[in-house]
Amino acid sequence: MKVDVSQTEIPEVDADLLAVGLCEGEELPTELADARGAADAQGGFKQLATLHPGAPARVLVVGLGKREELDAERLRIAAALVAKEAARLKAASVAWLVPESAEVAALAEGIVTGAILGAYRFDRFKSKDDEEPPPSALESLTLLGPESLAEAAEAARICAEAQNRARDLQSLPSNVATPSYLGRRAREIASAHPAVSTNVLGREEIAAKEMGGLVAVSKGSAEEPQLIVLRYEGGGSGETLGLVGKGVTFDTGGISLKTPGGMHEMKMDMSGAAAVLETVRAVAELDLALNLIAVIPSTENMPSGTAVKPGDIITQYNGKTVEVNNTDAEGRLILADALAYAVEQGADRIVDIATLTGAVMIALGSTYAALISNDDALAAEVEEAGRDTGELVWRLPLHPEYKALTKGTVADLTNASAKRKAGTIYAGSFLEEFVGETPWAHIDIAGTAWDVGRPYTGSDASGYGVRLLTAVARAFAE
Repeated sequence: MKVDVSQTEIPEVDADLLAVGLCEGEELPTELADARGAADAQGGFKQLATLHPGAPARVLVVGLGKREELDAERLRIAAALVAKEAARLKAASVAWLVPESAEVAALAEGIVTGAILGAYRFDRFKSKDDEEPPPSALESLTLLGPESLAEAAEAARICAEAQNRARDLQSLPSNVATPSYLGRRAREIASAHPAVSTNVLGREEIAAKEMGGLVAVSKGSAEEPQLIVLRYEGGGSGETLGLVGKGVTFDTGGISLKTPGGMHEMKMDMSGAAAVLETVRAVAELDLALNLIAVIPSTENMPSGTAVKPGDIITQYNGKTVEVNNTDAEGRLILADALAYAVEQGADRIVDIATLTGAVMIALGSTYAALISNDDALAAEVEEAGRDTGELVWRLPLHPEYKALTKGTVADLTNASAKRKAGTIYAGSFLEEFVGETPWAHIDIAGTAWDVGRPYTGSDASGYGVRLLTAVARAFAE
């Protein structure tokens, strides 16, 4: 989508639709006060009213609620509602009057993000009806505000479009978005940006590196597993930020088979990988001054005569042994190898992101992702990034009593405790075994990767994590 900033006055706006936010108890701009429909304009949050002032021809007023509650998140929601109404009205261009505020740049980010995410639709596999034209797409967005907003608007555009690309990856069926497909996507990103390089390892190379977790989980599938490594060399302080994303492109549960209901959604068990891939591209487009390594272990988890079995013992990349007591707890096995590899490759701080546990949906629903960390400073950075982007995280504790649950009977660790306690924290405690002393944060997005229900993400793939991780990278680069 084309995004620009203009100082055009309201009567001279040349767009299919002008959007104006209105707070409770405040008045419309003077130019719109006497427009047809102005009496219907209300400041209640999310209330919409259409005005016809003549110039411009059509104005949509969206309620923003109380002025003291106005923030970027409210603008994301409001802009998404405007984008959906623009589609209904077949408006290809929208101008937005940016509300006055001491935090005007944040509000501009909210408008751009909400508009781009709200206009998203995934229709790649729908047949085209020649008799019925497709709905209009939002092609351009103009912010009516000070010229100084241009930088914030461009950064928001880059991040929101990256999030939509992650949503595309999530939405693709698993017979298309295979591990090899994700490997090709990594190569596309590297080929488009000179600061990005990639190395993709296949089954034999993964086995040669003795990555026992990724080898075990991939044994049941005919699809080639991939260990995808991306490097971004942007300079900066010389420290390296590590990103690790779970890339299970379809999860049946393996021998510990899932129930059929909802299994079709398991194509999205690579949502962490999608977020990391598109974060790398966003970081490159933003030209951030930092060094970054991204590691994505990708495989299917399938039942077959060659699949890993409950009770099998494997050796992870860092040498620790694991009793595989539940083959549906596969994500932590492949992430363990990837985390140990990221440490070995020189990551100074690591953030991993994964659709890891169903327990997190019981604990936090779709409002917050779970955050587990061995480092207070890194956890604080992730929490701040979540507040800034609206991709919220809630920190859960680590404790020696949780750690004790991960201990194996005949091996160092077990991937699934016999006691059904603190499932999300248990998984985080397991992963902590593979980072050593490296500052590390784990984000469990099983509740936020899809069906979030916000106007700008809808009820399908959300692309959660792209803007959050990019914000962490921006803070790291500063």
